[in-house]
Amino acid sequence: MLDESASLDSTWIKGTDPCNKETKWKGVECNSDNVINLYLMNYGLSGDIAIDSLVNLKGLRVISLENNSFSGPLPEFNRLTALKSLYLADNEFSGEIPLDFFSKMGSLKKLELARNKFSGRIPDSLTKLQNLRVLFLQQNEFTGPIPSLAQKSLDKIDLSNNKLQGEIPPAMSRFGTKPFEGNSDLCGTVLSKECKADDKSAIETPAEDNISETKESGSGTGAKWVVLLVMVALLVVTIAFKGKRKEDDFQMIRKENLDEAVQVQIPSSMKKRNLSSRKGNNSVNSSRKGSQHGRKVGDLVVINEEKGIFGLPDLMKAAAEVLGSGGLGSAYKAKMVNGVSVVVKRLRDVNKVSRETFDTEIRKLGTIRHQNILTLLAYHYRNEEKLLVSEFVAKGSLLYLLHGDRGISHGELNWPTRLKIIQGVAQGMGFLHNEFAQYELPHGNLKSSNILLSSDYEPILNDYMLYPFISNTQSVQQLFAYKTPEAILYQQVSPKSDVFCLGVVILEIVTGKFPSQYLNNQKGGTDVIQWIKTAISENKVSELIDPEIANTSNSLEQMEKLLYIGAECTESDQEKRILMKEAIKRIEEVQV
Repeated sequence: MLDESASLDSTWIKGTDPCNKETKWKGVECNSDNVINLYLMNYGLSGDIAIDSLVNLKGLRVISLENNSFSGPLPEFNRLTALKSLYLADNEFSGEIPLDFFSKMGSLKKLELARNKFSGRIPDSLTKLQNLRVLFLQQNEFTGPIPSLAQKSLDKIDLSNNKLQGEIPPAMSRFGTKPFEGNSDLCGTVLSKECKADDKSAIETPAEDNISETKESGSGTGAKWVVLLVMVALLVVTIAFKGKRKEDDFQMIRKENLDEAVQVQIPSSMKKRNLSSRKGNNSVNSSRKGSQHGRKVGDLVVINEEKGIFGLPDLMKAAAEVLGSGGLGSAYKAKMVNGVSVVVKRLRDVNKVSRETFDTEIRKLGTIRHQNILTLLAYHYRNEEKLLVSEFVAKGSLLYLLHGDRGISHGELNWPTRLKIIQGVAQGMGFLHNEFAQYELPHGNLKSSNILLSSDYEPILNDYMLYPFISNTQSVQQLFAYKTPEAILYQQVSPKSDVFCLGVVILEIVTGKFPSQYLNNQKGGTDVIQWIKTAISENKVSELIDPEIANTSNSLEQMEKLLYIGAECTESDQEKRILMKEAIKRIEEVQV
């Protein structure tokens, strides 16, 4: 039975409706009366998974059981033929996966089995998944040849640190070398390593096709919560609480005037532990959990080497200035001797997760490559000190350009530029909601101060995906997603909270008004949400458009379309609020 006193915040209560707003079960996401997603990461869960009960949830599309303690063979998730995303990374599943396991999972788009103990061959049935986009199998014990995963849909793959052998299929050379690292017996053109005759024949040998039919239970059930209660009854839960490790205090980056260099206070014991190392050893953490590729330089982990390799000593020597301080931490600009300017963000109250989980999640962010997302360069983790390092974006934030001392740059925000910014923000949000669909808040803090602008006004989203790390209630309240009606009334957030935030940004850009929603007491600024509601009811929407762009010829209709989209995004009832994908589609249809 479920240990209600310790697990899932005691929200999984027998006899309650998991989809009801007042009794909503944590980790269960519903669409109307149907359970569609299960997000049960980081709960220390173990035991048997009740597949029979899951089969009866006909609307189920996403299962995330990452970073738990499940073990044994891979359960029969292949009976869930409509499943789109399956996240099982950072558990202790083991054994061989039947070669035909995925043959009936044609809807599957994302499969993450990383950092388990799977062995045997990679199932050939994965090649039949024509919708597969993401496949992460790294840090297991897979052996044998790599099946030819040539489907065009596949854009992210990681097979590193296994025991794979033979030639890498030529069709997979487009992924580069990183997905295949840590497999000493692999060869092929992509690795610049010639294969022997035996290596080539291994991949050409077809696997036996021993597909067995699995009879699914099609029997209906009563109310959906009864089905879930059956699942709970069969799911043995063990919550693992790990004590905090005591580490040296580490005080980082103190700035008292703009002309001083960054000051780093480091205990002498740490200095003896190779802090001054500049060789940048390729030390990938080899522990099973929380480890992906990254280069450790002293106590800084570089996860994106596009701007070079640097360590804490480089930041110590950098000329620096304070950029600002908010509820989530302080930010500093540091210009290093190699000419690269970076932003160092010092996070507050981020002890919600263990170091292993922090490492895993932050390194995921380091893999992001999208023109509208600010990619992390490096990070530092130590007890009470967490730092995130990213590239400095010179033009600054949208907030400053819209409402600051804009001077001669005031006219830069013409209608085509504003539309470009809105559409770029939408594209960035769409990317985050696809890549992190299993999270409650794929962004969580979208507002104009967290939208940076490149030299050609391409918007770049910052401060995303911090929600999973924040432990302090007061700090969580600083996230803009917590200014949404559902958060204020019920302390609930969801991906639709991001939709609300997007709507506020749209209204802000088109009207040119500073939203009172950004302020804790809402004293000051303009209540852009109430303003647009009133204007729609009085048929005066065109009067809301910023006068600086209102005179743009032949575009008033497009501006009004965006205001209507913004109104639907900020609908107070999240059940009536449009989905992110619908908002994006409609935004993309608007033309200059």
